[in-house]
Amino acid sequence: MNQGNSSSRDEFLLLGFSIFEMRPTLLFLIFSLLYGTILAFNITIMSAILLDQTLHMPMYFLLFALAASETCTTLVTIPRLLVSLLSGSPSISFAGCALQMLCFFGFSANNCFLLVAMAYDRYVAICYPLQYRMQMNNRVCAQLATTSFTLGFLISTIIVNLVFRLPFCGPNGIRHFFCDLAPVLSLACSDTYQSNIGILVLSAIVLLGTVTLIFLSYIYILSAILQIHSSTGRWKAFSTCASHLTVVITHFGCAFFVYLKPRSDSSLDADTLISVVYVFLTPLFNPVIYTLRNKEVKLAIKKLQRHSFCPKHSDQKSQWHFCN
Repeated sequence: MNQGNSSSRDEFLLLGFSIFEMRPTLLFLIFSLLYGTILAFNITIMSAILLDQTLHMPMYFLLFALAASETCTTLVTIPRLLVSLLSGSPSISFAGCALQMLCFFGFSANNCFLLVAMAYDRYVAICYPLQYRMQMNNRVCAQLATTSFTLGFLISTIIVNLVFRLPFCGPNGIRHFFCDLAPVLSLACSDTYQSNIGILVLSAIVLLGTVTLIFLSYIYILSAILQIHSSTGRWKAFSTCASHLTVVITHFGCAFFVYLKPRSDSSLDADTLISVVYVFLTPLFNPVIYTLRNKEVKLAIKKLQRHSFCPKHSDQKSQWHFCN
């Protein structure tokens, strides 16, 4: 291994779960099962939304975008982990590490912004129901999704630049199963204070900023719900938000713990375990939460399952307009 600066660094070693002395074969089987389940759930939900015209609405368009983004987030990290566990080769190139970090944080930030867009959708639907079709149309849906993606990868690009402009000339073992911020920064052989401050500010903008917007949206939503005279109407309005709130708590709970707490070498191992929840369980729980609490999605999935056994209906054309 060349011990020069960052430009001469050939590769890093993803130590992953070797620090916990766990059997790679067992981990491979567990993670493969989880990953297959994640893909199956998210692809099923995306297929149901695409093919069922009753779900061609803004709320489900944003749910489709979130499922697609979370699937891409897992594609960035999990296959590489499975290959490493199966082959026993933990190496990842310097450029590959930077690309993995760029994509992971790009899609992760995109998820945060999409959750804000979903909160805005619920805000308009409950607080301004008569204006809903006008304010949440095809153009607005496309703008929300495009803006989320653009902002996510713009911020991710800045973060990756703050990390990989540093020289890496010491040990190359990353105490993680993917190229995460703290484990990579701990390998830099120069002062990381400025990079840490910049990353902390950007992380706070993404996490605290989006949580604040979601919180404000739900203040108005709760106020509007309390003004509904019918208890049935109040419950129906609240139930449309319950799934989103559950996903928000799960998503941001893990992200806050890992990326907004003080850094220390002793916390890297704990961060690895929390990242397992964030990388594996969040994209697994989210489609389950939306499916279990949403009658329309469950009905669409049942129709999709019946349709898969009825080839004679496969020639029917599906409309691709998500938003009315």
